[in-house]
Amino acid sequence: MNNSNSGLRTASGAKAVSPRELKQERAGRTRRQLLDAAAAAFAEKGFPAVTLQDIADRAEVTKGAVYFHFTNKEAVAVAVTAEFYTHLPTIAESVTARRLPPLHAVAELLLQTAVALRDNPVMQAGARLQIERNLVDADMPTPFSEFTQLIAELLAQAQEEGTLRPTANITSMARVVVAAFFGSQHISWIQHNREDLMDRVQEIIDVTLPLHT
Repeated sequence: MNNSNSGLRTASGAKAVSPRELKQERAGRTRRQLLDAAAAAFAEKGFPAVTLQDIADRAEVTKGAVYFHFTNKEAVAVAVTAEFYTHLPTIAESVTARRLPPLHAVAELLLQTAVALRDNPVMQAGARLQIERNLVDADMPTPFSEFTQLIAELLAQAQEEGTLRPTANITSMARVVVAAFFGSQHISWIQHNREDLMDRVQEIIDVTLPLHT
């Protein structure tokens, strides 16, 4: 009987999960808990005030479990920031999939990113860690470069379609929109805990984008 490729099976015939796979699954869950806990801590207290013990306590794991996944607090900060930069493309993909006119796509991208910044601790932590990047002794991702590039591409499409004036400097306009957006979210966070963020972002859209209904 040749069963070399059949694998282990349970009594019901389902493929059994090996101890190694179970261990990897647990490790993945623990890492997710740690990232979520770290994001909440960084968003609330800022990088200098957070300790690895804070992160362990919030994740309800031992400090040793933190060290199993991350060498130090800086490594945790880098990982949380990387999570922030995986959220931005996901938001962008959801917007571009709707095939909106380019300027409306820019507006929707700003609004959906604002929702994420208002509601998602990982996004809040990523934004704060970018402000505090000089306090993190580690190589951090270049802030907002791909986000700016996407907005520039959408503005260029609008220019080609004639919905944006042909003399507009696309590169400068994209930088201004992104600077205004992230500056506004910072002010909204400091002044009103981002409760008015959607209104502030709508102001940016109304002032900078010549939308046509």
